[in-house]
Amino acid sequence: MSFDYPARRARVAGLLPGHGVHALLVTSPVNVRYLTGLASSNAAVLIRADGGALLVTDNRYIEAARALDVPSEEAADVAGRLAEPGTGIEAASMSVAAYLRLGDGRGDRLVPLGPVVEPLRAVKDDAELDRIRTACAITDQAFTDVCPAIAPGMTERELARLLEGRMAELGADKPAFDTIVAAGENGAVPHHAPTSRELRAGDLVTMDFGARYDGYHADMTRTVSLGLPAAWQRELYDLVAAAQRAGRYALAPGATAREVDTAARSVIEEAGHGGHFRHGLGHGVGLEIHEEPFLGPARTGRLEDRVPITVEPGVYLPGRGGVRIEDTLVTREGGPELFTKTTKELLVL
Repeated sequence: MSFDYPARRARVAGLLPGHGVHALLVTSPVNVRYLTGLASSNAAVLIRADGGALLVTDNRYIEAARALDVPSEEAADVAGRLAEPGTGIEAASMSVAAYLRLGDGRGDRLVPLGPVVEPLRAVKDDAELDRIRTACAITDQAFTDVCPAIAPGMTERELARLLEGRMAELGADKPAFDTIVAAGENGAVPHHAPTSRELRAGDLVTMDFGARYDGYHADMTRTVSLGLPAAWQRELYDLVAAAQRAGRYALAPGATAREVDTAARSVIEEAGHGGHFRHGLGHGVGLEIHEEPFLGPARTGRLEDRVPITVEPGVYLPGRGGVRIEDTLVTREGGPELFTKTTKELLVL
């Protein structure tokens, strides 16, 4: 299933009058890819309110650009080629130096704008959902295949490499992000980087990883027990599982980002561990591993239909360990669709 890039550009063009500009200079590489199909490190696309578009890139990517359904040109200074007076720019992706250079120091030449393309990217079409669904299936299968090999004596780094290697064998472009493996006390660090620390009997082991497939990302976290868990470990796992379940059930078009976060966070707070859950509940996934919308106590906005998003509560006890459980789901009118289907029962290995 292919992507409808002209329709995407038309939606952006329709928004420009409301922002008070006649054109938008898109310089974010992810947004350029979303609007044209060109994956590059140096390209810009000008979207005009009248529906016209021009893609500019350098000689490394020009042949790929010419094969696309948008007019393209080659230029060394890709953004400068498209800078016109009264053009909106993506303030989050353009450096101050580039802004001053392209605007000739005049504040009226270029108009800094907040997110224009990103809110459109949040709602996915069928082609995008297919890619994310496949990325999640690869992630699920890699976990299933690697689990029998997890044993005391293996290091965190070795386990991370096993997961990443298996995802590649199953068809992933690459890992969606740097794989997290946190054993024992390291599980108290939400974004722990794998080390030479060996897995030991009695450890809880948290694995946060995902595949990227055709540019689209998956994200899943599972925590397993090496040997029978201690009572406190089982209690902690059951608490996080209950919070994660509450967050999943709260996902619905029309729900606010704060409401979904509260549904899960309140379960943890009522158990006396509110101070041990120190991050937002989740985030959108797509061409980026972290993209709009974001779920958290200070986040605003309402969820729409067909938005892939994670639900990932965790409880982290300094010096002892932690538990995180995460799924990628997509909002649906009849209830969320689960993309990562690996069991959330505590696996005892």
